Amino acid sequence: MVIQENMSVQRKLEVLSDAAKYDVACTSSGVDRKGKGTGMGNSIAAGICHSFSADGRCISLLKVLYTNECVFDCKYCINRSSNDIARASFTPQEISELTMEFYRRNYIEGLFLSSGILISPNHTMELILESLRLLREVHHFNGYIHCKAIPGADPALIEMLGWYTDRMSINLELPTAESLKDLAPHKSRKNILKPIRQIQLGRKNNRDFLGLPDHKLQPKKIITAQDQGDHDIKEIITMDTGLVPLQKKPIINRNFVPAGQSTQMIIGATKESDYQIMSVAQALYDNFDLKRVFYSAFMNVNQDIRLPSTEAGPPLLREHRLYQADWLLRFYGFQTMELLDEKYPNFNVLLDPKCDWALRHLEIFPVEINRADYYSLLRVPGIGTNSAQRIMMARKSAVLDFKDLKRMGIVLKRAVYFITCNGRMMYPINIEENFITRQLVALKDQVPLGIEKDITYKQLSLFDDVSFKPDYPVAIKMVNM
Repeated sequence: MVIQENMSVQRKLEVLSDAAKYDVACTSSGVDRKGKGTGMGNSIAAGICHSFSADGRCISLLKVLYTNECVFDCKYCINRSSNDIARASFTPQEISELTMEFYRRNYIEGLFLSSGILISPNHTMELILESLRLLREVHHFNGYIHCKAIPGADPALIEMLGWYTDRMSINLELPTAESLKDLAPHKSRKNILKPIRQIQLGRKNNRDFLGLPDHKLQPKKIITAQDQGDHDIKEIITMDTGLVPLQKKPIINRNFVPAGQSTQMIIGATKESDYQIMSVAQALYDNFDLKRVFYSAFMNVNQDIRLPSTEAGPPLLREHRLYQADWLLRFYGFQTMELLDEKYPNFNVLLDPKCDWALRHLEIFPVEINRADYYSLLRVPGIGTNSAQRIMMARKSAVLDFKDLKRMGIVLKRAVYFITCNGRMMYPINIEENFITRQLVALKDQVPLGIEKDITYKQLSLFDDVSFKPDYPVAIKMVNM
């Protein structure tokens, strides 16, 4: 281990910001708080680190670890105790002053703070809590703060942290308790889920105190595999965290974790199927009121023989498919059991989950654009939430055709296989799984004009067998089969 005494703040920043790059759960959306003139900064619907918010602004957060020292020896973590790497730790004063100075220079609009486990969970949480207390009460920082809570810490520390931060997150680390036992034996699923449950109850109690409606008062039924060895998720739902409803308004003039909580799972370090992973995500959304579940493609940074090889690179395509499916769960009304099951446990790498689902349920297609309800429209590949809303509004005053859909931004090269306008499809298409699959996979940039009724598959140029003359130049891309 590299030990350097009297390390400069700049050197600490280099070490600890680099160590934080493996943590992907750093969203900063969900809170809208204007400055009141009594403090420094505000938090106006911020976005993601070095990305763009909904109003077009570029947002950046100071993303850093409090310390990369850790008493745990998780096999997949670069900061594990057995690794010989440079170690550094900030002080609460350094964290607060760095954040303020970066903010004053307009480098950042908020802070994302995580940490290794220094000495013990309680000791680490106390240091993080003091850092945020200095920011909020001494420097009067009113900007955005996202903080990682430490599993195993005293519930009183976690609750106090919730009054200082905008969003909190506790990493689930791995999809199942069995995998956690194999690769992170110092951690337990119970210790991870308990603070997640506590934050959920704290947010509910805060909303009750303020008289605000709560759309998730009761846990839903967990949609998860019965035999996947993740029974501790079911048990933790009824766990008593000891958090009692608020009897009076807290001294701190803030709400409890107003931007909600998130978590992160490492994907590809263990052998769970996509079905198991999405079942866990579904359970977290339904029973713990999480805002986001993040999926991090596994990178074997330790080159440990107990971990899978990543010579071909991290499983980024799989991570992408999981994010697409996660979006379907949160915004499109899908359930995990609709997308996957024990007989079909993994997503198709060639097609996005929505297209894959549609191809396996062709009996409900084509959907008539002018009559289908909102949720039926959402299930059509190529139609998103905004497009479905536009369709619902537009058809109140007009009968829609395919030209109208194109102007609305519908991705017709996917939707054309699954919709009709006024009872007619855009082209004579054979609704058959193998044929549509080949079209979607092999002809991504082409439209199947002039498909003959009795032909299952054929290589076409853009205007084969049709009497159509465009009034603009067209570049035709040929695909060799």
